[in-house]
Amino acid sequence: MSNGGGVASSTTHLLDFLEEPIPGVGTYDDFHTIDWVREKCKDRERHRKINSKKKESAWEFTKSLYDAWSGWLVVTLTGLASGALAGLIDIAADWMNDLKEGVCLSAMWFNHEQCCWTSNETTFAERDKCPQWKSWAELILGQAEGPGSYIMNYFMYIYWALSFAFLAVCLVKVFAPYACGSGIPEIKTILSGFIIRGYLGKWTLMIKTITLVLAVASGLSLGKEGPLVHVACCCGNIFSYLFPKYSKNEAKKREVLSAASAAGVSVAFGAPIGGVLFSLEEVSYYFPLKTLWRSFFAALVAAFVLRSINPFGNSRLVLFYVEYHTPWYLFELIPFILLGVFGGLWGAFFIRANIAWCRRRKSTRFGKYPVLEVIFVATITAVVAFPNPYTRQNTSELIKELFTDCGPLESSQLCQYRSQMNGSKAFTDNPNRPAGPGVYAAMWQLCLALIFKIIMTIFTFGLKVPSGLFIPSMAIGAIAGRIVGIAVEQLAYYHHDWFLFKEWCEVGADCITPGLYAMVGAAACLGGVTRMTVSLVVIVFELTGGLEYIVPLMAAVMTSKWVGDAFGREGIYEAHIRLNGYPFLDAKEEFTHTTLAREVMRPRRSDPPLAVLTQDDLTVEELQGVINETSYNGFPVIVSKESQRLVGFALRRDITIAIENARRKQEGIMLNSRVYFTQHAPTLPADSPRPLKLRSILDMSPFTVTDHTPMEIVVDIFRKLGLRQCLVTHNGRLLGIITKKDILRHMAQMANQDPESIMFN
Repeated sequence: MSNGGGVASSTTHLLDFLEEPIPGVGTYDDFHTIDWVREKCKDRERHRKINSKKKESAWEFTKSLYDAWSGWLVVTLTGLASGALAGLIDIAADWMNDLKEGVCLSAMWFNHEQCCWTSNETTFAERDKCPQWKSWAELILGQAEGPGSYIMNYFMYIYWALSFAFLAVCLVKVFAPYACGSGIPEIKTILSGFIIRGYLGKWTLMIKTITLVLAVASGLSLGKEGPLVHVACCCGNIFSYLFPKYSKNEAKKREVLSAASAAGVSVAFGAPIGGVLFSLEEVSYYFPLKTLWRSFFAALVAAFVLRSINPFGNSRLVLFYVEYHTPWYLFELIPFILLGVFGGLWGAFFIRANIAWCRRRKSTRFGKYPVLEVIFVATITAVVAFPNPYTRQNTSELIKELFTDCGPLESSQLCQYRSQMNGSKAFTDNPNRPAGPGVYAAMWQLCLALIFKIIMTIFTFGLKVPSGLFIPSMAIGAIAGRIVGIAVEQLAYYHHDWFLFKEWCEVGADCITPGLYAMVGAAACLGGVTRMTVSLVVIVFELTGGLEYIVPLMAAVMTSKWVGDAFGREGIYEAHIRLNGYPFLDAKEEFTHTTLAREVMRPRRSDPPLAVLTQDDLTVEELQGVINETSYNGFPVIVSKESQRLVGFALRRDITIAIENARRKQEGIMLNSRVYFTQHAPTLPADSPRPLKLRSILDMSPFTVTDHTPMEIVVDIFRKLGLRQCLVTHNGRLLGIITKKDILRHMAQMANQDPESIMFN
């Protein structure tokens, strides 16, 4: 394995076009992979140039300071914009969600909770009822109770849900098709070096922000957390164009996007440290130490801005912030691990079911009508959700209710325990208490809500509207966890003499916290779907502020990962990357086969010979003929057809741009002009037209491996260096080429999958 040329030439003259810049050379076409090595060399050259000039004048010194600080400046702007947009989305989504049920007459812009804040006529039991807030039945029919008002409220709920969903899908379809979905699979692919033009553009940002509010308010089984990462990355991408250091270097731009994804999770969950770990563990491909610091700073700025906006009015960064005051006991690890098993099983089932449905959508006529599909799913969701109070309410509010521990200030149906003194439903200070009729009714409703959420989430994720998966997965886990928590609590009450409860749960002791089970279940289900571990535990820990619950969370999350991995090692984002055919080499995936480079390289025995360019005996016409007859992204340059000795590698796009530029700026360049890639022009007859020198676009040190190199090492080189292609030689003679897609095809073939599915779709 070698790096082509000598070390000195690779550091000083790796890319000659830095000395003779040709406009457009070094850029990339849409749906192509960047060359990380070339981008890094460009950045080093730029840095050397700035350092060599900074002592020349005060102006040059100021420019070097600006260059050094531009990284911190761009992540600061990204954090500010991400925090501001997240606050705007939270406030707008809450208001529009409540609009489905009624309107505040005193101030139209208030949601239900804000409307009743100033009212003196609310009661403890019915704190959400006040004269200022009118349901649609009260406004239209003039009555608050009775069958007629229920039907009117039901109709208006469906009407608003369909209106929001229809508007969201139409805006996405007409103005920004890239604004649909969660965006995390595509961001992972972009951070690995793939170019998807427009995916992080201003139109996508604007439409995603608007349609995310509409999609969440429509009541569909989706969340805003995943799309907020996409929104933050759009901000990072847009601000990076203000700084040449990032706008002209695709590898440096990806450092900003890594920091932006950390800011996105920071504002989505109110978890700045969890956001940094999420970026490191889940989405980033290249994560140097300075990116870690900048990600931390971006997450901090974004969280500070969101806290300043205070969108939920509770001085917290998230709606479902909770604090528990009771410890957990060792015997509770059993139900926690069982919740982990449920999370892993749910994750494996969801990934298979959702991918099967998305594949069916792609391969049938059903996928040609995205607007009808969204309307259909929104209709079913609204019709089924309204009768059940736990599916009717906003999913974030549902999670908040399930996480919250029962206390004197809670009026939820889940807290209607029987008093031991008089048999009424009033709450008592006795922690372990028998469940009342309200709790049993809530359990049935939660069981139905669990089935509903499981089915609808499978069909919702992948619709042509912004749709996150974090919140629906957490809701499913929280429902399951709360049901298990109440069941264990009642077991501890009625069977406190069992050996499990005897040591810890005395009669009247504060023993079981059902809200904690909901939190552990939420983490387990999210872990089962995404296969996140460290970042997920930190995110949930930051949500609750309880250090002592890290062990239950770790136990449940690791169990869910192990159980999920037993059915398939890829998470939902990797599965969608594979479904869409993105060229993504997953660093978590092991290559265990014993194949060699010569078995994977092209050309194969049945293929035509490798398309190559000779260093000094081609004409412009012949070179253009090679480009027009092939569709390859680049060509190896050799000394001659006889020797096959490798000189370097030239990219198709760079050759095309260089020829067009030469024809425009140099006189005498004709079709029969000689093209040469050498340092000095070849000896030509006196009447020959002016030759064209293309040495400046030649990569003099392409990565090469021998034909006997194990593919395990080749795959590692591609992953760790982010290569686009690697040339295969034998005793210095060129044999073939291995591209990133060749490796992906080979890996698919080894896994008994269709190798042609590894094409961008």
